[in-house]
This record gives sequence, structure tokens and C-alpha cells, in this order.
Amino acid sequence: MDSAALRSEIVAFVTSDAPRFETDWLTLPDLVEVLGEPLGRVRRLLDEFHLVGSKRDGVLKVPAVFIVDGHPLPSLRGTVFVLHDVGFSDDEVIDWLLSPEESIGMSPIEALLAGRKSEVRRVARTVV
Repeated sequence: MDSAALRSEIVAFVTSDAPRFETDWLTLPDLVEVLGEPLGRVRRLLDEFHLVGSKRDGVLKVPAVFIVDGHPLPSLRGTVFVLHDVGFSDDEVIDWLLSPEESIGMSPIEALLAGRKSEVRRVARTVV
């Protein structure tokens, strides 16, 4: 399958009518407040994929569910790397994490929050 066809399948999957995990979205100033870190450190967390964001309504935002107890969800970073390795953009990473995944039985972010990191990453490797 060529990359254009693959990208079409991914877009069709993440834009389906399946209910997505509901979350608030945090802007950079929100992240500074929630994390208690200066803006430079927040940007570094994004650059190093401890967090992943997307332009929503013209502003970079991060799903609030990626923050647990005032810190980035520890299992997020490695999962983002796996999804980038299979060709996902940051937007697609976020959409996949928040969308129901049949083989997991819930959205991948719910599984990560439940401590099922290995299962999520195994499925992520086979998405493409």
C-alpha cells in the first residue's frame, strides 16, 4: 500500500463517527499553570515528546488527559515515539490516542491511564 492510500485509511479511521475520549484542551499558558513549570520547560516537554500537542482553532493545545497529578503521563512519551515510527503526525497521534481502539476495547489513552502501556504500544506498532 502506498503512503497516500495509507494516509487516507488513517484519516478515515480517526474521523469516523465513533465517540472519542472527552478531554479538555490546554494552551501553553494553561500548561505553565498546571505543570508549575516555566514556558521554556513546557516547550521542551513538547519538543522531547513528553507531551504532544496540536493546533486546534489556530492555537497549540494539548489534551488535558495527558497530564496526571501535575506531570505528563509517563507512558505517553514512548507511545508517541512508536506512533511517530509508524508514520503518524502529531495530530494523528492525538486522534488515535483519543479514539476507541477495537483490539484494546477502549481508547488507547484510557488503557495507558489504566497501566496497560505494553498492550497499547503493541497495538500501535501494528496500526499501519
